Amino acid sequence: MFLYRIMEAAKELDLLITLLPLAVTVFIIALGVILLNQHFQKNLNRQKLKQEELKYLHQKELLISSIEVQEQERKRIAQDLHDELGAALSIARMHLLQLEQQCAGKAEEILPPVQNVRSLTESALASMRRISHELMPPQLEAFGLVKTLEAVATRANSANEINIQIIAPTNMIRLALLLELGLYRISMELINNTLKHALARQITIHLKLEHDFLIFLYTDDGNGLSEGNYVRGLGHKSIEARVSSMMGTFILDNDEKEGGFRTLIKIPIAS
Repeated sequence: MFLYRIMEAAKELDLLITLLPLAVTVFIIALGVILLNQHFQKNLNRQKLKQEELKYLHQKELLISSIEVQEQERKRIAQDLHDELGAALSIARMHLLQLEQQCAGKAEEILPPVQNVRSLTESALASMRRISHELMPPQLEAFGLVKTLEAVATRANSANEINIQIIAPTNMIRLALLLELGLYRISMELINNTLKHALARQITIHLKLEHDFLIFLYTDDGNGLSEGNYVRGLGHKSIEARVSSMMGTFILDNDEKEGGFRTLIKIPIAS
């Protein structure tokens, strides 16, 4: 009986020895499959990340191209308004002035209507110039962002309804025109919304350079934003698109310490 058990154990040991290489082979194959699957998943994830990155870059290029086209169209319309419509209105005004002089003392009954038409023509000419300058401010390209914003502040402050202060380094460098245009558009949108909705008395625009970044800080002392106005009330999407096209980041919220509203924009610039 004891001998029989020994023989059975020997058979089991032989079976184990026979199966061991097979088990090792199966283990190696299973491990290989697992490693291959992990490698495949890594490659797949890498490809997805690359596709997402390419998609993001493509969207960024489309956004930049779209904004560039918009600015070119604004510039063309502003130029057409100034050169064609402005010239036509100026000529009409000149002829009306001549007609006024001819009517003086001769046909007094038609003089007031002529003066009214001349006044309307002058008003249309002034409006055309204002619209043309808003579409593409000529001083922006000539003198830069700071001087242009200072001119906007001077015009707004003359009404004595609000005080706009521009703070910037005296040696502020000139930026690429598209960057200056983008910040100018953002500034005008923020100012217009403050004037319309915030009931503010003070606006401050602070520009400064920190290493390879331009920091743009806009604040007002108005009633701030209600929660529902974070997106719709201040043209959030427009600001987001312009900041994104400049490769920048921004924060748009209420100033909890000072009260009012603030926008902080950080844009990389070439050193």
